[in-house]
Amino acid sequence: MRYLTFLILFVAALLGWTAPAHATGERLVDDYRSVYGAPGVAAAVINGASVETIVRGHDGDGNAVTARTPFRIASMSKSMTAAAIMLLVDRDRVALDDPIVKVLPEFTMADPRFTAITVRQILSHTSGLSNSTNNEYVFPPPRTAPEIVAGLAGKRLAADPGTRYEYHNTNYSIAARIVEVVSGKPFDAFLRTELFAPLGMTGTSSTLGCSDRAEGLPSAYEVVLGVAVAAPEMPGFCVGNGGVISTLDDMVRWLRFNQGTSGADLLSPASLAELHTVQPKAGDYALGWQSRPLTAGAAPSVIGHGGTLATWTGDMVFSPKTGMAALVLTNSAGDPGVLSTNLLAERLGAPATPMSNPLTVVNAVVLGLTVVMAALLVTAIVRARRWAARRRTARRPMLVPRLVPLVLVTVLGVVLPTLIWGAFSVQNWIITVWLMPLLALFCLICCVLGAVALGRRLWCHRRARAQ
Repeated sequence: MRYLTFLILFVAALLGWTAPAHATGERLVDDYRSVYGAPGVAAAVINGASVETIVRGHDGDGNAVTARTPFRIASMSKSMTAAAIMLLVDRDRVALDDPIVKVLPEFTMADPRFTAITVRQILSHTSGLSNSTNNEYVFPPPRTAPEIVAGLAGKRLAADPGTRYEYHNTNYSIAARIVEVVSGKPFDAFLRTELFAPLGMTGTSSTLGCSDRAEGLPSAYEVVLGVAVAAPEMPGFCVGNGGVISTLDDMVRWLRFNQGTSGADLLSPASLAELHTVQPKAGDYALGWQSRPLTAGAAPSVIGHGGTLATWTGDMVFSPKTGMAALVLTNSAGDPGVLSTNLLAERLGAPATPMSNPLTVVNAVVLGLTVVMAALLVTAIVRARRWAARRRTARRPMLVPRLVPLVLVTVLGVVLPTLIWGAFSVQNWIITVWLMPLLALFCLICCVLGAVALGRRLWCHRRARAQ
């Protein structure tokens, strides 16, 4: 009987057997969709040879989500870029502590400290690169890894290499360029032939830009106050740091590879372990992975990584001690890390983290302010002639003070989106349109109706004076 059980488990592992979804797991996924309004969710819990899958909702084409539905996995792609580097390490083509300039001669910056940056430091986000000195949200964004590396020529570091952790996507675009130069292959081709194909990840591919069209990939969604609208992804550079497109089935294979239960001959045990090892000065960050607590306040005990774009989010996490793992892919914004951790915690007997969506309250408040502001400004426009008549007959017209509120409202509409993200910039207006569309609508109302109300009051005042 013992041998029969072993045989069944062995065959199940070979065939990728999928167990029925656990009732609590289904409830957690349904609760997540209720809280965040996610149109489509694909989740899995791995326990040894079994995989419990939970799929809900639909994709951007209206088709039911399945384990083969493609999703952008965003920054979960970093774990694959780091693995690509480790493949080259195992082949003695590069070493983690090599200076970048040794393996990538084209790399240069306007800061002499750049020559000390190592491969390990870009993979652990301790290179000294920072958004404060290298804005990653420029429009239009650079597309290719060579363009991204070339764009650093005039930039400076925010810290000495190896002294401070700061999550910065450009690090992984540099890593992608290293893969291209050292291997002699385009980055997407290297991933496809050297990583995805050996692991049987036939539904996985990658793009240079975050918003690039890809065959078979439906659109994702913007969700505001529970209303989901299919929307294109925000433009951005994703090569190396967030451009992978995958499926639930393929990502299960990816997690099993990282757990050491499949693809054992692809990476050496030492290199695989290094990917999951927290690096010096990197806080809880490893190489494309992050050490996490299973519950709030607990010590880090699991390894995971999330992925967030404007319209796609996902998360993956596994426990090195138990072999349990959880995976979540969604086609809208949200906090899938809470769901994946809860799915894992439920199997390990740990308490679940409550789920809540603070944007629900924020969006409700912003919508209310938008309605009130629109009503006030439309009233000001409609009553502009009466207002001008009162100013003409008043003993003290106080024209300028009475126009100041409209000037302030108009200016607020122009600058608010840019100030929220830390600097005055047109690109920050674009980011607001994608990430907080109701706030963008509020600002547009302030800007357009405020300017119209101001202009109409001045025009009516001039007409009144001429009478």
